[in-house]
Amino acid sequence: MKIIVVGCGKIGATIIESLVSEGHDVTVIDKDTRIVAESVELYDCMGICGSGADCHTLSDAGIEDCDLFISVTGSDEFNMLSCFMAKRLGADHTIARIRNPEYNDHDLVFLRRELGLSMAINPELLAAREIFNTLQLPSAVKIEPFSRRSFEMIELRIREGSPLGGMSLIEMRKHYKQKFLICAVRRDDEVFIPHGNFVLKEGDHIGITASPGEIQKLFKALGLSKKKARTIMILGASRTAFYLSKMLLDGGSTVKIIDQSTGRCEEFCEALPEAIVIKGDAAHQEVLVEEGVASADAFVALTGIDEENILISLFAEAQNVPKVVAKVNREDFGALAEKIGIESVFSPRRTVANVILGYARGLQNSMGSKMETLYKIMDGGAEALEFNIQQENPLVGVPLKEITLKKNVLIAGIIRGRRPFIPSGDDAIAVGDMVIVLTAGIRVNDITDIIK
Repeated sequence: MKIIVVGCGKIGATIIESLVSEGHDVTVIDKDTRIVAESVELYDCMGICGSGADCHTLSDAGIEDCDLFISVTGSDEFNMLSCFMAKRLGADHTIARIRNPEYNDHDLVFLRRELGLSMAINPELLAAREIFNTLQLPSAVKIEPFSRRSFEMIELRIREGSPLGGMSLIEMRKHYKQKFLICAVRRDDEVFIPHGNFVLKEGDHIGITASPGEIQKLFKALGLSKKKARTIMILGASRTAFYLSKMLLDGGSTVKIIDQSTGRCEEFCEALPEAIVIKGDAAHQEVLVEEGVASADAFVALTGIDEENILISLFAEAQNVPKVVAKVNREDFGALAEKIGIESVFSPRRTVANVILGYARGLQNSMGSKMETLYKIMDGGAEALEFNIQQENPLVGVPLKEITLKKNVLIAGIIRGRRPFIPSGDDAIAVGDMVIVLTAGIRVNDITDIIK
């Protein structure tokens, strides 16, 4: 597809890299000549120096033939204006980055309708939701929900001494009676879609799909059932911290936020009167100790500096905080953080890139299904995709045991109406189903792409 991206900052660069890797024809626009030149050299895309809200610049970028226009500069208002201009000049679909908390859900619905936006994305809000979901089930590394949480994919690390170490999937199925599926395994740098004889090892990261109720039962059987995090300490009064704090406070949790900026602390005190806001430099460990980090159920590092988030999270781990979460945008730092013991690492950049990647793939659907969700899982080594089966296609009505799937593809779950279930070989996909597909090493745009 022909895609134009306005804004080559941190978020924009991650989006550009993801779209180019999928084979899209990408043109970038930015006012900074140096940044445009770097983007063209790094990502093998076209580049134009100029304003994304200028008619001539947009015309030079080929706006008349644009399938998808994305504006992710640092200004919400500029992003909305550039999308409005792009839509009027011929772009088929437009996405704007809108991150100011002052734009509530009602405002966004109005803006999307009036500006013709296909989607409004908020990196900090998306990251906050990811972190909030994980805090609801602290034993999990990550939680990816499907179909309004009627089905979930949980990423879990097999710790030393776990009963799962040395157990095959067949043995696990016999031992644990809950309705779940081990759909992916990451071992070192390799990702597997496992078969029944696959033997799990300590240190493996496993992906489990099931309904939330079955997940709770399984975790209880494994001795991993922990209470939801109720007292949370957050480092950094960032936008992500604001959204996360609001979610936690609305859920009845106690939230303590630490930041060294007097101005940000005052803003948070006014916007979140139920939160405890502390002015202090948490890089000094005694500040965390004095504020009771050891008694917190969870610690979340959300400063704008990856290195600081990693180091202070390690200190929180050393204080035996049950759940530690760090925001780490740089992928190499994210991998390092996991290796040195921080299990839950989140990246707003990667989250946004995945949302846009899923949307772009969804535009290419052609065989009666619509991609609703795309998650990069297992450190990017696999994908979990959700398809809405809208009309007849070659998979509908055929027992799954009679369908030959490509290698490293698994149909991990089906939601029919409000009923989620793990399908057997005798089950068949029906029109109206939501179907969860796991893949490793292949790209899927439409559900028919999984057929061999």
